[in-house]
Amino acid sequence: MKFIKLAVLFVFSMALPCLAQTYPIKPVKIIVPFAAGGPADNYARFIALRLQDEFKAPFVVENKPGAGAIIGTDFVAKSAPDGYTLLMMSNTQTVNESLVENKPFNLMKDFVAIAPINFSDLVLVIHPSLQFKNLGELIQYAKANPNALTFASSGTGTPYHFAGELFNSMAGVKILHVPYKGSSGARTDVLGGQVNMMFDAVTTMSEYVKSNQVRAMGTTGVSRSSILPGVPTISESGVPKYETTIWLGLMAPTGTPKDVIDALNKAVVKIQRTPEVVELWAKQGATPLVMNPAAFTNYLNADIQKWANIVKSAGIKAQ
Repeated sequence: MKFIKLAVLFVFSMALPCLAQTYPIKPVKIIVPFAAGGPADNYARFIALRLQDEFKAPFVVENKPGAGAIIGTDFVAKSAPDGYTLLMMSNTQTVNESLVENKPFNLMKDFVAIAPINFSDLVLVIHPSLQFKNLGELIQYAKANPNALTFASSGTGTPYHFAGELFNSMAGVKILHVPYKGSSGARTDVLGGQVNMMFDAVTTMSEYVKSNQVRAMGTTGVSRSSILPGVPTISESGVPKYETTIWLGLMAPTGTPKDVIDALNKAVVKIQRTPEVVELWAKQGATPLVMNPAAFTNYLNADIQKWANIVKSAGIKAQ
């Protein structure tokens, strides 16, 4: 009998390292804590389809927007750490670490890094009814008329919001922030002229620039965007050293098995390095951001500190 018990224990212990090889055995949910139609939602669905092909199992995207991404992020933090509930996140989450004091989670304690996805520049656009022909004219007017102009964002703490706050701080102007519950609503009201301007991802807004539905004042990268080459950067247009991007990544609840994290990272990297994906994203203005989990963890910690410094120096408060 003792021999049989030992044999059973041996077989079970040998099976443990193989458990992750069967992952996933049921649908995997990717929670997007933002509204549908924005970059996080679009690229979550893009990645989900390809992860589904890689793992031969369903990967389902579920939107849980609200409270500046706090609601959906907290949902994942409280989910079972088994690899079946993942978080599609952005620099919104790293900003919130210093911006939102009473969050029900701590990003780097309650989550583990899987992989970044990509990054893209933003573009500052204005409604065509405004007469500014370039960024210099906009800045001149904004300095003479504090809070007379408005800029929309997809919510407090989002990359769109902080691009505007960083612009206010570095350009020495006061443009009033108008937060929305998602980028689609913000974009719609800028296109309709209800709000004067918006910092939006070039992956989404470039088509409206090209169709003259909005006028581009500048892009936010260190060099001009490949899909909007005729639009100067904000840095070269009057706000030296201004630079910011929007990036996306995947995280999972702390305690998720390392071999599952590694398998997901390996699959994401394979997708990112596929020539067709690289080419498609380049046409959209997005660049793959390829890292292993350890490198992504370091990247997240550095971004948290970067935005904490800006929150403090600019005196930005959660609305």
